[in-house]
Amino acid sequence: MQTHKSSELFHKAQRFIPGGVNSPVRAFKAVGGEPLFIERGSGANIWDADGNKFIDYVGSWGPLILGHAHPLVIEAITKAASLGSTFGAPTRGEIDIAEMIVDAVPSIDMVRLVSSGTEAVMSAIRVARGYTGRNKIVKFEGGYHGHADALLAKAGSGVTTLGLPDSAGVPPAMTADTIVLPYNNTDAVRELLESKGKEIACVIVEPVAGNMGVVIPSKNFLADLRELTHKHGIILIFDEVITGFRLSYGGAQELFGITPDMTTLGKIIGGGLPMGAYGGRQEIMEKVAPLGPVYQAGTLSGNPVAVAAGLATLKILRETQPYKTLETKTAQLAEGLAAQAKIPLCINRIGSMMTAFFTAEQVSNYTTAKTSDTTRYAAFFRAMLNEGIYLAPSQFEASFLSTAHTDEDIHHTSQAAAKTLV
Repeated sequence: MQTHKSSELFHKAQRFIPGGVNSPVRAFKAVGGEPLFIERGSGANIWDADGNKFIDYVGSWGPLILGHAHPLVIEAITKAASLGSTFGAPTRGEIDIAEMIVDAVPSIDMVRLVSSGTEAVMSAIRVARGYTGRNKIVKFEGGYHGHADALLAKAGSGVTTLGLPDSAGVPPAMTADTIVLPYNNTDAVRELLESKGKEIACVIVEPVAGNMGVVIPSKNFLADLRELTHKHGIILIFDEVITGFRLSYGGAQELFGITPDMTTLGKIIGGGLPMGAYGGRQEIMEKVAPLGPVYQAGTLSGNPVAVAAGLATLKILRETQPYKTLETKTAQLAEGLAAQAKIPLCINRIGSMMTAFFTAEQVSNYTTAKTSDTTRYAAFFRAMLNEGIYLAPSQFEASFLSTAHTDEDIHHTSQAAAKTLV
């Protein structure tokens, strides 16, 4: 595989951009080698600067559930951009997408649009604190909720990928009110809330963890969280930045039948452009300015081009309801990988999300995820890249399938794995 053009671009990028990338996991540091610079995408495929073609299972880390450059999404973007890129004023599209989100997501009566998942989460936590008058928050080990200071305590995603315990530049005072518990451990939650429940504003959780790799909630974990937080007057926040509109049209909360107090969204709702949102019960959301005392604002919030892309994507999902088909495809891929593996492998999957952990352990939390053989994963990643398969350059991330992936793509991926999972 020729990579000299990507290599030239990477060397130039390092002169101007820290590490040559604008998000750490893109640097391939965890898997070795240099990152590929992507020039275009179509359907389930991407092409790099050297013309190499890959079947893409990253999908821009989750937003591209319809694949790259879906014609109706591109048409919507083009039309919106021709009318103006941003106004800093209300637009009709904001109402339309807000209405679609409220109609789709069980927990959301009102919603505020922002520009990223990180922004959605930090805003939701501020609202939860303003609503309850309490300061402490609870998160779970390996859960990544963006790069806000208070949430970079035992975080997943790039923090785990790079082996960082937290992050430099975060003063201890910023995480002093953040309590971290093990994922899938109801007893730990119950014990904490019995002793400190009156001090805790919110519990935030990925209903399906996607940033320590895919980790599925145990049978009663989410239901227990709902019961315990309600008992103690604590706001339960589902971080559905990844799972929203991916596991079902109404997200993980619709799939599991558990309704939180607040929800954060991102990725898919922007249709491939930067957008996030947070929402919840009306009495909570009425605390947000200009109605209430909790201030949050953004110059590009509700950007009309991003809104247009999101609207086009959500309309297609609502009309086609591709979720059973996506789950079937993901199951076929998981079965294909498992059948080829001659080494210890734990494959976790749900809906169109999947992670193959290189461990014999059953991965159910951050501790067991960390038993994975990252050296072996790195070798697998590089071998699959040479076979034309683009996977996440980290053991601790999800693979995503889209409606554009075909049976032929999945068969080719399984055949490639047969050469590499040895």
